[in-house]
Amino acid sequence: MSEGVPVTVVHDDNETVLEAAPGTVLRDLLHEHGFSVYGTASRHANCGGRGLCGTCGVKLTPPPEPDHWHDRAAARFGYPRLSCCVTINKPMRVQLLEKHVWGQLLPRRGDNRNNPTDGG
Repeated sequence: MSEGVPVTVVHDDNETVLEAAPGTVLRDLLHEHGFSVYGTASRHANCGGRGLCGTCGVKLTPPPEPDHWHDRAAARFGYPRLSCCVTINKPMRVQLLEKHVWGQLLPRRGDNRNNPTDGG
């Protein structure tokens, strides 16, 4: 019998350590333990973990090797990774992101990098 893989979830300035069976999909583990990876609208209207809607993004440390088309874009441009496309096989740290509307990230205060109107 294999041991569980530790997954540290960073949420609301807190950390929770979960254990996952190797091969568990990250989105499923988070959902099972009551953590939402969606924004307000996408919480109710999403693709159900098929990697199509792009709304279940999280930040991962260390980032896994890209094996999905969205992962390659995320690695190249620094986007969040889709939790539905991450299989847990080694310890990782997951940061849940504050989102609004669909899967859009809220800009950090004083940070214009997430503001599409400023060219950044």
